[in-house]
Amino acid sequence: MSTEGIWSTHYRALTIGIILVVTATAFEGLAVTTIAPALSRELQGEDLYGWVFSAYLLAQLIGTVVTGQFVDRKGPAQPFIVTIVLFAVGIVVAAIAPDMLTLLLGRVMQGFGAGALVNCVYTMITLRYPDSLRPQILAVFSSAYILPGLFGPYVAGIIAEQLSWRYVFWLILPFIFLSALLTTPSFRGLQPPQASAANNRSLLLPFFLALGTGALLFGLGKIPSIYGFLLSIAGLLTLSVPLYKLMPEGTLLARPGLPAVIASRGLFVAAYYGTQTYLVLGLTSILGLTADKAGLAVASAAISWSLAANVQARLDKKDQGAGRKKRIIIGLVIMLIGVAGTVPLTLIQQDLFGIVVAIFSQIIMGFGIGLAHPTSGAIAFSLAKPGEEGKVSAELSIADTFTPAIVIGVGGAIVSVMTAFAFSLSVGITASLLLQTFIVLLGLASAARLATRSLPVQEKETLWGSLTKRIVRLCQT
Repeated sequence: MSTEGIWSTHYRALTIGIILVVTATAFEGLAVTTIAPALSRELQGEDLYGWVFSAYLLAQLIGTVVTGQFVDRKGPAQPFIVTIVLFAVGIVVAAIAPDMLTLLLGRVMQGFGAGALVNCVYTMITLRYPDSLRPQILAVFSSAYILPGLFGPYVAGIIAEQLSWRYVFWLILPFIFLSALLTTPSFRGLQPPQASAANNRSLLLPFFLALGTGALLFGLGKIPSIYGFLLSIAGLLTLSVPLYKLMPEGTLLARPGLPAVIASRGLFVAAYYGTQTYLVLGLTSILGLTADKAGLAVASAAISWSLAANVQARLDKKDQGAGRKKRIIIGLVIMLIGVAGTVPLTLIQQDLFGIVVAIFSQIIMGFGIGLAHPTSGAIAFSLAKPGEEGKVSAELSIADTFTPAIVIGVGGAIVSVMTAFAFSLSVGITASLLLQTFIVLLGLASAARLATRSLPVQEKETLWGSLTKRIVRLCQT
C-alpha cells in the first residue's frame, strides 16, 4: 500500500485544484438556496419557485452524461475549460435577469456547467488517486463545503436583505475565474485509458431524460387539471427509457453491487436537498424569518457534512474499507432522524425556537449524509471497470441530480396542489417535508442491499457489525 497522502508532492496541486472547483460551485448552490424566496418574489415567479432548483438539476444531468462520454474519449481537460466558461456566463445571465424565465435560463447554463465540472473532477479522482486514497480526497471534496457552509448562506442572506439578491451572483463570479486559473494546469496530460464500448450511448438520451422529467414536473404542478395529468403521464413515459439505459442495470430494484450504490445515493441526496429547499421556504414564508437567519440552518448542515466526511475518511483508513457498507447504513439512520425533525417546524409559532430546531435538525441530517455520501462514492469507484471511469462518474452525478430534481419538483407540486384545494401553505410545506422522510427510508432500504463481497475488503464480524446486520434485516423486512 502506498505511503503517500493526498497532500504529498505528487498529489498536492491536484488536491488544491479540486478544492477550488468544489468551493466555487458549493458557494453558488448554498447561496441560491438562501436567496430563492426573495428572487422569486421580486421576479413575480412564486409559482416557479421549485424550478429555480429543478431547472439547474435537470441541466446538470445533461451536462453530466454528455461530458462523461467526451471525458472517456479525450480526457477531462477540454470539457473542463469549456464548461467552466459556460458556468460563468450562466452566473451573469442570472445576475441581470429581468424576469423569472431569464433567470431560469441562467440556471440552466449554470447547471450544465456544474454537472460537467463535477464529472471532470470525479474522473480525475478515479484516474489519479488509488483506492486507498479516494476516501481521503472525497472527504476533502466534502470539506470544500466548510468555508461556503460557514459564510455562504449567511452572507448571501445579508446581501439579499441589505442590497439585492443580484449581488450574490456577482460575488460568485471572481471565485469561478480564480478556480479556472489555478485548476486548469492540473488537467494537463491527464488522459483516460481506452474507452469501453459500453460508453457509446446516444447523446440524445440525457436530453430526452431531462425533457421527460421537465414535462413530468410541469404536469404535476398543473394537477388537478386534466392537462396536468396528461402531461405528467407523457413525461413519465418519455423519461423511463433513457433513465433505464443511462443507469446500471438493476438500479430501480437496487440490486447488489453498483446498482444498489447508485439507487441509495440518488435517494438520500434527493432527501437532503429537498429538505433544505422546503425548510428555507417554511422558515421565511411561515415563520417570517429573514433570509440570513434561514441561511444559518443550511450552513449548519454543510458544516456537519464536512466534519462527518473527515470522520469516515479516518475510519476507512483504519479498517481499509471493510466498514464502508456499515457507515452508509449508520449514516442514513442518523440522517433519517434529522430529516424527520424538520417536519413539525411549520407548526412552531416562536421564531427563536423555530430556528434552533431547524439548526439542530440540519446538523444531524448533515452528519448522516456526511458519513454516507463520500463512502458511497468510494464504493462506486472501486467497482469501476477500466475504460468506464467517466461512465461511473456520470452515473454518480446522475444520482446526485436526477432524483433531487424529481423530489424537489414533486414537493413544489404538492405545495401547489394543496394551495389549489384551499389548504394553507404551511400544510403544503409540511407534506413536502414528510415526503423527504419517506425518501430517506427508501434510501436506507436500498443501502441494506449493498453486497459486502463487492467491497475491497471483507467485513469482519464485530459487535458494531452485528448491530448493523440487525438494522439491515429490519430494513429488508
